[in-house]
Amino acid sequence: MNEVFMREAIAMAVENVQSGRGGPFAALVVRGDEIVGRGTNRVTTTNDPTAHAEVVAIREACRQLQAFHISGCDLYTTCEPCPMCFGAVYWAHIDRIFFAATRDDAENAGFIDGEIYEELCRPPETRRIDMVPLLREEGGRPFDAWHAHQGRIEY
Repeated sequence: MNEVFMREAIAMAVENVQSGRGGPFAALVVRGDEIVGRGTNRVTTTNDPTAHAEVVAIREACRQLQAFHISGCDLYTTCEPCPMCFGAVYWAHIDRIFFAATRDDAENAGFIDGEIYEELCRPPETRRIDMVPLLREEGGRPFDAWHAHQGRIEY
């Protein structure tokens, strides 16, 4: 069954490119034998740099399942997730990732995720984008409020 889901994701990615709706990426969120979320890359058509296929599929699955934790689900994606999408998978508590192409394949096609992986390993003060600490003394107040809030929903 795994190959069936991956082939569907690959077909979605090819169609996404051929239709001009976005990049060569697609993803499915699957629970058991049921697809609960579908996504294709929509970055250029929505002017949204976060509209990667995996994020779109996770958002749809969360709406469908009415939950922000979707453990018990697997992600089928046409390419190894970028750092943003990998983070989204962790936050969604998805059990497994099945992927077809690698991040090296994506880089060979012009999608340079390697730079982001490298940046994440650097200390904030040495990153390419300036990261400037500001109001560090006050920065803990929202966390104090979070810990004090009786009705908080843990995630």
